[in-house]
Parts: sequence; structure tokens; C-alpha cells
Amino acid sequence: MSAAYGKCFDPTGARYGVPTYPWRLAPDGLATRRQLRTMGLRPGGQPIAAQVMRVNRRAGDVRGGYLYRVDRAKPVRPMTSRKWGALAPAMLARRTCPRCLLDVGYCIPRSHGICGMCIAAEEQRAA
Repeated sequence: MSAAYGKCFDPTGARYGVPTYPWRLAPDGLATRRQLRTMGLRPGGQPIAAQVMRVNRRAGDVRGGYLYRVDRAKPVRPMTSRKWGALAPAMLARRTCPRCLLDVGYCIPRSHGICGMCIAAEEQRAA
């Protein structure tokens, strides 16, 4: 067993407090939040059942994710008309360029704060 694998394998939970498994080797019946979401489920307030860990050998850092029991997960709450009504103007604000005031059809990156056409025009003026 490699050192990286051994660091991530603790099925009893003695070392980390919760059962820990290496990446992609968790037992059936456990899933991450994203996996639950693809199944149309949510954790629903249940405690963390286990975790998966992965060691990056180059950087030396450890990445992980919490696992929840699939049998205790609840279905995702459906979007109500009020939620859709609140979401529409918020998404419109994210798609509207503050400089040219156009709805560009995609969320404007916060790193630039303006749409691609305004960025190109700014670069041409600078050159």
C-alpha cells in the first residue's frame, strides 16, 4: 500500500473522526452533494457519513469531499414561481454590461467587469 493511499484509508474513523476512503473507492450507498444533485436528491440535514480524500503528490496538499447516505437523502425542492421571479432579474443583472448597457447573453466575468466587446475596444484604444 502506498503512503498516499494509506493516508486516505481510515474506514473506522479513528484518525479523522469520520470514515475516510481514497478517491473513487467509497462504498456503495454513499454520495457527494454533486452526485446527490444529479440523482435529484439533497442531503436533507443528515450528518456527514464519511469522506473521500486524495493526496496531490506534487503540491503535497490533500483534497476531499464529504459523503452522505443515499437512502437518507431527500428529494430536491422544486423551484416555485416566486423563486423563478427573483432569479430572472438577478441573472439579467449579471448578463448586462455596465459600460455599454447591453444584455450580452452570458454572465460577465467579475475579473473584467465588462463584456468582451468593451474589452476588445479598450485594448484597441490602448494600442
